[in-house]
Amino acid sequence: MEGGIHEINASSLKECFSLAWRNPYVLQLAFSAGIGGLLFGYDTGVISGALLYIRDDFSSVDKKTWLQESIVSTAAAGAIIGAAIGGWASDRFGRKTSILAADFLFFTGAVIMASAPNPALLIVGRVFVGLGVGMASMTSPLYISEASPARVRGALVSTNGFLITGGQFLSYLINLAFTKASGTWRWMLGIAAVPALLQFILMFLLPESPRWLYRKRREEEAESILRRIYSAHEVEGEIRALKQSVEAEIEEEGSSEKINFIKLLKTKTVRRGLIAGVGLQVFQQFVGINTVMYYSPTIVQLAGFASNQTALTLSLVTSGLNAMGSIVSIYFIDRTGRKKLLIISLCGVILSLGVLSAVFHETTSHSPSISPQETNHISQYTCPDHRQASTIWDCMKCLKASSPDCGFCAAAADKLFPGACLISNTSVKDACHGEGRLWYERGCPSRYGWLALIGLALYIIFFSPGMGTVPWILNSEIYPLRFRGVCGGMAATANWVSNLFVSQSFLSLTEAIGTSWTFMIFGLASVAALFFVLIFVPETKGLPIEEVEKMLEQRVLRFKFRMKRLDHIKNNSDAATP
Repeated sequence: MEGGIHEINASSLKECFSLAWRNPYVLQLAFSAGIGGLLFGYDTGVISGALLYIRDDFSSVDKKTWLQESIVSTAAAGAIIGAAIGGWASDRFGRKTSILAADFLFFTGAVIMASAPNPALLIVGRVFVGLGVGMASMTSPLYISEASPARVRGALVSTNGFLITGGQFLSYLINLAFTKASGTWRWMLGIAAVPALLQFILMFLLPESPRWLYRKRREEEAESILRRIYSAHEVEGEIRALKQSVEAEIEEEGSSEKINFIKLLKTKTVRRGLIAGVGLQVFQQFVGINTVMYYSPTIVQLAGFASNQTALTLSLVTSGLNAMGSIVSIYFIDRTGRKKLLIISLCGVILSLGVLSAVFHETTSHSPSISPQETNHISQYTCPDHRQASTIWDCMKCLKASSPDCGFCAAAADKLFPGACLISNTSVKDACHGEGRLWYERGCPSRYGWLALIGLALYIIFFSPGMGTVPWILNSEIYPLRFRGVCGGMAATANWVSNLFVSQSFLSLTEAIGTSWTFMIFGLASVAALFFVLIFVPETKGLPIEEVEKMLEQRVLRFKFRMKRLDHIKNNSDAATP
């Protein structure tokens, strides 16, 4: 079998440290390909902070929620296409070639965004970046998976997840670093060109995936690479297993490179793999993660924190926790198992979303009232809707005024005291700040704001080690070699379609039904995801990739699947012992 039979209780993290000394070449392959994950994370995370300053530069963006959502979500739209193309291209032209193409798209998109004179060209740049993200999201973990020994495969693919979250953390640091610089958001978005260029150079010097080469009948090249990846006593068994696997696939499917999608879906192992893989990718988005990553500073402002810089600083905490969670995943993924991590992760996500829903309900229902005395203090800028109102207003009602947009100028003594409802423009904002008051446009002052931050932190802590990394790992190992690229592309495409739906609708949902109910919807989706994992997702911990196919062939839908799988592995292990 691919990678042979290994003890599934060994610590993969210790193996990785040992591997760093014994064979650093494997880590070189993993981390070079993993830069695609860094770019993935950076370009999805950086827009959350950049959007705050894009709104300041382009008044049309500031006034139109749909335009803000478009700037954020067009990257996801590009990623849908990129993932679909990436799955086909990685099978047709190779994993390495697809990563190089993604780097070119990253670089081009970063340059276009940094020089965009208007929102339209900014959106074009986001589409280019999205194409690169889509290709990298499925090709980078696939390359790492196929270039990794089975005993550390989960941990090394998890490094790609760590680099994704690390890229998101880096994006918040870069956002903070450029808050005072001229051009703010242009630097934030344009600096992504640097790691794209670095990865292009590194990957250009590295080999193609050995498993892809073997599938293309380039056995000598593949065997040469495998001898650098595996130790001398492992490599011959690995080569034999890979040869048998490829020959069996060719015998079954014929030598044609064309893939029959109807037959693909009728194949039991592929169909079961797709149900688990695609379902996990869809639920990863429907539990709401990218509303947090794309709109984290905005959510912080909705929780009652006024300034852009404060929102970015507090969002940095959640991004850092996301990166730390990926490190936890590296340690536990091959020790605890994929399925158990998913179950623990989703239970925590459900709890966290319940906290967020409750906190935002209290925040919106107990916002400071509007004081006629405070409003009349700057009477020429009083919000027209408030002037004509016959009922008592509070801050939330003030922010929902639309003709024109209005903001809340907090009381000087205490932000929770009654304040003023004024027209929202730069002059009024400066006048409010000039009197030492806080100005609110997104959310209202609240004594519960810190509880919202705790809820966000808990959400990230639970999401990152499980639902954050496991769907990508599972999709890199659950499909037969012949279909791995196209099936991985289908799953990644499903992920980005779901991403587009969630990111394009989040701000509109918060305006239509409120932030509390929006998080409640994500909580219900998390409950559905938990049942899906319990029923449909298999455990692949410690299994060589070809063994996963046999396991799916025999699998039936049942909760007590783990013990059967372990017995199956043990029997194979005994049979393989000379």
